[in-house]
Amino acid sequence: MQNGIRVSLSMQRLTLAIDGRVVGQWACSTAAAGPGEQNGQGGTPRGAHRIRMVIGRNAPAGAVFVGRRPTGEIYTPSLGAQAPARDWILSRVLWLTGIEPGFNRGGAVDTLRRLIYIHGTPDTEPMGVPRSHGCIRMRNEAVIELADQCWPGMAVVIDDDTDKERLPCSGH
Repeated sequence: MQNGIRVSLSMQRLTLAIDGRVVGQWACSTAAAGPGEQNGQGGTPRGAHRIRMVIGRNAPAGAVFVGRRPTGEIYTPSLGAQAPARDWILSRVLWLTGIEPGFNRGGAVDTLRRLIYIHGTPDTEPMGVPRSHGCIRMRNEAVIELADQCWPGMAVVIDDDTDKERLPCSGH
């Protein structure tokens, strides 16, 4: 049974497969700095990961998260204008952990410690182009739909490969 998420850095697209079938595809936005595993360089980490936690399942669309906790605020353009440089984390947070020791797990390349998420972002942020600080950004409606179909332990592959179906198996 194949269950997992694949993020294509080259296509800026996130694909979800459940029971070996593609059940959703969405435009996303990965790091403006490009791919990279090193802490402090702002890249989106490649390779095999798992979802460590799905946070905010019952939060309203546009709920603001800081430190993976809801602040009680709902994002609005006027709230955004108060902090125009802020990297808004909205609606849902899927916290990722790398599973490849020395590549995306452990030391200065640890995806979990780097706080890499799949999360919602303001609708004014472009999708389909790299603009994040390392995370995978999605439209709020899309990340809510995605989070409703995911679970902790689900496989996530982040890569440049557009030719292969590379969704590892993951139990529910």
